[in-house]
Amino acid sequence: MTTATTILLVDDQPLLRMGFHLVLDAQPDMTVVGEAGDGAEAVRLTAQLAPDVVLMDVRMPGMDGIEATRRVVAAGASRVLILTTFDLDEYAYEGLRAGASGFLLKNVPPSDLLSAIRAVASGDAVVAPSVTRRLLDTVMPHLPTTGGEPRKSPPELERLTTREREILREVAAGLSNAEIAERLVLSEATVKTHVGRVLNKLGLRDRVQAVVYAYETGLVQPS
Repeated sequence: MTTATTILLVDDQPLLRMGFHLVLDAQPDMTVVGEAGDGAEAVRLTAQLAPDVVLMDVRMPGMDGIEATRRVVAAGASRVLILTTFDLDEYAYEGLRAGASGFLLKNVPPSDLLSAIRAVASGDAVVAPSVTRRLLDTVMPHLPTTGGEPRKSPPELERLTTREREILREVAAGLSNAEIAERLVLSEATVKTHVGRVLNKLGLRDRVQAVVYAYETGLVQPS
């Protein structure tokens, strides 16, 4: 018998939590193990309950969902799925930057919500790299800069071979393994191996984190 995915719901609106709770608990492969109304409670309950997935609102009183996500991810036991009102805004970007495995709109259809939770629980990132790229292209030009000075290349980038840097740029462009293979005239298996090595060398969890990393280090510039 397959073990059910355990979920912690985090939102400051009780009615919204109730709605999600009813949808999720109706699934044979999901169990809601707790609810939190703010970020601090989310961090405490995550440490106590160790849910597989934390469904995290971002705008809450006290500790917001971004800081809570950062702390939950740092603890390493649970994966976070951000809930936001607007898909291409600074909150979605900050959520991914804090280590979330993806983000969803609060009015997402139930079927999409369930698919996203199952994907996150299995270790996949929910947001396609192409969507992440659109998000970063939209948000990053409006973020504060460091006085206009060019960003220094982080030392961990030096661990990558020339080919691996090339692969990282293609991932950041939103291309799939198959598309990268076609563009660089490689086998898809070879591309998959290179992507795995890039993630491992840079200490990144998935392709979405790789896209964020490529933008933040200046390896790729917003369009």
